[in-house]
Amino acid sequence: MKAFGENLRKLRTEKGWSQQQLADTANVPKITIQRIELAKSSATIDMAVSIASALEIEVRKLLEF
Repeated sequence: MKAFGENLRKLRTEKGWSQQQLADTANVPKITIQRIELAKSSATIDMAVSIASALEIEVRKLLEF
């Protein structure tokens, strides 16, 4: 979970987005993005698909860490 969260943070910041921007675009609560990035929660498959779509990347990029 830690590596996934760190990778998500890297991908989000590379896009220049705040957690709130990603949350709004992915239709996921901001607290969920925070918890995933801090490895306090894991993303469901549906969430990963929504996040990847918002970041305009393939889901597999979220798993490349």
